[in-house]
Amino acid sequence: MQQQQDVSAQTNSVPQRNLDFWDWARHVRENFPAVEISTPDRAAFRAGENYVSLGEVQLFDMYTGPHTVTQNKVLSSVEDKNLCKLSLQFAGTTLLTQDNRECLLQPGDLALYVAHRPYTLHYEHDQRSLIIQFPQELLHLVQNQISQVTAVPISEDSGLGKVAVPLFKQLALNLHILQGPHALQLVRSALEMLVTVLFAAARNRNELHEDNPLFEQAVAFIDDHLHDPELGPQMIADYFYVSLRQLHGKFSAEDHTVSSYIRNERIRRIRDDLANPAYKTETVQSISLRYGLTDASHVSKLFKQTYGETPSGYRSSIFDI
Repeated sequence: MQQQQDVSAQTNSVPQRNLDFWDWARHVRENFPAVEISTPDRAAFRAGENYVSLGEVQLFDMYTGPHTVTQNKVLSSVEDKNLCKLSLQFAGTTLLTQDNRECLLQPGDLALYVAHRPYTLHYEHDQRSLIIQFPQELLHLVQNQISQVTAVPISEDSGLGKVAVPLFKQLALNLHILQGPHALQLVRSALEMLVTVLFAAARNRNELHEDNPLFEQAVAFIDDHLHDPELGPQMIADYFYVSLRQLHGKFSAEDHTVSSYIRNERIRRIRDDLANPAYKTETVQSISLRYGLTDASHVSKLFKQTYGETPSGYRSSIFDI
């Protein structure tokens, strides 16, 4: 109990618990429409939150009474856009269940889960936690990889958690100053670091399974050669001494085609750089060339097809935050 008190005491601006169960349930469903909420005592339940939105990333600092959150369906990407959630515990505990794994988060622990597959969050007592919600694509992982690191606890007391957890704690401590493109870039960088931490923890727990090594190797090759305009299925097949049919089969097993994976990675990287203050004065064409795309009008068309707006429109929306 003393550990919980110490961790909670380190965080200021504690959310006011001014919502009853019915108001809280309504509020939660506005943000997470697929979930069901229950509590052992509706009359006594109180909750509140501090909230910051950084475009596609939302941070919820929640202080609640005992309750359970359940998401029972496999949702399509249209319904929930393949959102990830990172839960960092400040006080109390969270029992997180997903992908046939269960982990108990105590103060100073964090774990990842995804919104589009069934999960349960059980808060047995009063608790405070930070939930960071963001598009899955920010982790640069495919579905098979994501499913291997959900509900894997990261502790601030061991391994790379000693680095990762304090960083995410500081995000919660400073929600009031998280604004603008620099803040968004900081959060994105923290999430990218999280991938390394999650895989290290999953490896230590023997949770990693490399069922498709050629796919993993090809993805790494693509990552290293996005700058090359000639990058394509034939180049990759030649490098690994496999047939095109074999290569396409391995990508099909992960619900991708080789060409679409390359295209989506390039467009995603371009979007990341458009939102990065370090490249604010760089032209869209210059950024596109960095990822092997030489036709500006083609880039604009692909970008709009993928994200619903032009590259310049997206950049303007980011720097107007």
